[in-house]
Amino acid sequence: MPPQTQDPRRRLLVRHAKNPILSAVDWPYFINTVFNAGAVRLPSGETLLLCRVEECSGRSHLCAARSKDGVTGWIIDPEPTLLPDAENYPEESWGIEDPRVVWVPELEKYVVTYTCYSPAGPGVSLALTHDFREFQRIGSVMPPEDKDATLLPRRIGDRWVMVHRPMPGSGRANIWISFSPDLKHWGNHTVVLKAKRGPWWDATKIGISPPLIETKEGWLMMYHGVKFTTAGSIYRVGLALLDLDDPTKCLRRGDNWILGPETEYERTGDVGSAVFPCGFTIDDDGDTMNLYYGAADTCIALARGSITGMLDWLGMHSTPGDPPLE
Repeated sequence: MPPQTQDPRRRLLVRHAKNPILSAVDWPYFINTVFNAGAVRLPSGETLLLCRVEECSGRSHLCAARSKDGVTGWIIDPEPTLLPDAENYPEESWGIEDPRVVWVPELEKYVVTYTCYSPAGPGVSLALTHDFREFQRIGSVMPPEDKDATLLPRRIGDRWVMVHRPMPGSGRANIWISFSPDLKHWGNHTVVLKAKRGPWWDATKIGISPPLIETKEGWLMMYHGVKFTTAGSIYRVGLALLDLDDPTKCLRRGDNWILGPETEYERTGDVGSAVFPCGFTIDDDGDTMNLYYGAADTCIALARGSITGMLDWLGMHSTPGDPPLE
């Protein structure tokens, strides 16, 4: 682990000295930007990032990058790994974005949740893969406008669980949980975390960041919050803890953000003042997290932290449940 500062917020996640670790200049074909990558650690020990790649047309597709150490020596697919398929899936006609990847032991496959984008707006789609070469699309599972979705890696009872973020016409977006018997048909939609109002860092709009982590204390959830200012929006990351057996129950919600835009590569880019994690890996110690995040919608960066440290921080710097703050 890199040396930690004494700041109780910043020591939770320490930026890697080689940041940003991936940008458009690394790509084997011409692109505009690369950011918001899902992440997994493969059986070989390699780290795979399934990256959102924005073309100069403005549309996005997904492309895989592999590294032995998760930091350097990236081997990037020479062409797009997963392209939009507008002919068979019209909900993808404007591109596919922001993948989250989980390994699901019951299926013996990785499940990729991603945003499908069309004239109707953003929705949520699912695809399954075992090798990131071939994909089995399930298709659209949450209609527009909805995004920021991930699957829990196991059923709760006899149902699959998805965390996602519908966007109503009011503009205030909360985090929801839904249930399914078959990964295709979803119901029992329940709000689990509400956006705040007023001056808070997570007012107006929130959504999950990477997939949730199962711990003895509960499902550890990193989520992003958006604060609107006169200079524009600021995207930051905070923590919450959901009940293991009933993830519709929020046990604790962090009072403060733990990662926000501070460096030049996080503040300046196509979308300034944004840190946006979509994936992580965990080291062999079972505790060290490698968090991969999009910076200013322009590059991919890495921060490292301790899962135990995050849980301890939540115990000291959080509010039980999810009380309303107007």
